[in-house]
Amino acid sequence: MNYLTIAAFLVAVASIAFYFVKSQAWQQSIKESQNKLEELDKDLERRKKELILQVKEEMYKEREELEKETKERRTEISQQEKRIVQKEENLDKKLANIEQKEQKLKKMEDDYDSKKDELDELVLEQSHELERISRMNMDEAKNMLLEKIDNKLKHEHVQKIKDYEDKTRQDQDKIARKILSHAIQRCAVDHVVESCVSVVTLPSDDMKGRIIGREGRNIRTFENLTGVELIIDDTPEAVVISGFDPVRREIARLSLEKLVSDGRIHPSRIEEVVEKSRSEVEQKIIEAGERTVFELGIQNIHPELVKTIGKLQYRTSYGQNILQHSKEVAHLAGIMAAELGVNIKLAKRAGLLHDLGKALTHEEEGTHTVLGVELARKYNESPKILHAMACHHHDIEFETVEAVLVQVADALSAARPGARMEPVENYIKRMEKLEEIANSFEGIEKCFVMQAGREIRIMVSPDAVNDQYALKLAKDIAEKIESEMEYPGQVKITVIRETRATNFAK
Repeated sequence: MNYLTIAAFLVAVASIAFYFVKSQAWQQSIKESQNKLEELDKDLERRKKELILQVKEEMYKEREELEKETKERRTEISQQEKRIVQKEENLDKKLANIEQKEQKLKKMEDDYDSKKDELDELVLEQSHELERISRMNMDEAKNMLLEKIDNKLKHEHVQKIKDYEDKTRQDQDKIARKILSHAIQRCAVDHVVESCVSVVTLPSDDMKGRIIGREGRNIRTFENLTGVELIIDDTPEAVVISGFDPVRREIARLSLEKLVSDGRIHPSRIEEVVEKSRSEVEQKIIEAGERTVFELGIQNIHPELVKTIGKLQYRTSYGQNILQHSKEVAHLAGIMAAELGVNIKLAKRAGLLHDLGKALTHEEEGTHTVLGVELARKYNESPKILHAMACHHHDIEFETVEAVLVQVADALSAARPGARMEPVENYIKRMEKLEEIANSFEGIEKCFVMQAGREIRIMVSPDAVNDQYALKLAKDIAEKIESEMEYPGQVKITVIRETRATNFAK
């Protein structure tokens, strides 16, 4: 029993001790929690104050910005008000001036009306007096006077036309230059568009960005190396190469096609491809020149002239390839020389070289005739060849038969149907327009457009058109054609007036 009592006592003491320790720990925990809550309250209070200060600062800044903006707007509004007031003052002044001018104009109109009435009365009195004196009414006198004036004016007009034509013959060189300058002005834009661009087709529009490159470095490199300009616009899957030099344009076209096909487009690759394409084009030029000389059987021609001849394959005139044109001229001149029994080799050689300067017009100053003659003289061509080249456009007088044959062959090659590019629709429209202009005048019986629009023959009624008026009619038709149409060369107008008397013997 004693052990049990002792054990029970110990258990009770232990329970009391455990409870006391636990109570102390709980109280300590509560104190710590209270301390933490107090710290949290302090931290919340501090953050609250910081937020309040931050909000106040932002509100203060916004208020300052708003006041600044309001002040600027007030200043702007004030300036606008000043401008409006000034404009109103100016308008008032202008209105006052307009009112003064209207008053003056009204006064002038009143004076004009009164003077007009007085003048009408005087004219009426004079008309009655003239009718009484001449014993003719106003309409009869008017018709007679107009008829006399018309006849007199026609005679004077025809006489002036004759005087003008005489003067024109004296100043024909000056007028010819003027006509040529106008013709060049008319066809300049179309000629530039047709002869100065090449188009390269792209597989997709994404390739345009690769051609341009980062910050445009690829396109700048390409243009600097080739000497042409790339036009990259909204045209789908196409890039336009623009430049006057046909050889550079061909090098650029080949280079761009290779770059697009390869897909690797960067400055170093562009430089490599352009150099390779330049070598290929130069080789093609030399081969084309050698092939042409071989086909024509021309010997002992300088290699530089052969190279220049090859360049002509990239030169066109009105859509006609100059190399093919030169070969045609050489063949035609040789054929005619053989028929006439003159120097065939000389005629063919001069025919081939006559347009040699057209390969140099984009590099040097001067006409293609002068440039070609200088180049041929530099490489020791004979004086007869130089003379034929120099006079194939009538720049100087002909001295040899071969020179005449070259000029004729040049005209034949350029004038044959299909040699120079002109759409059939434009050709038909030009013919119809010429007929329409000719038939728009009175007294025309029939009109015939001949020689591909270079001549119009007009049959007039002999009763309606006399000999003097026929001259005036041809002049009027020519002036109307010049003012309303655009055409190559010149148009000859021939007015034919004849009277035929026919009878039959039975």
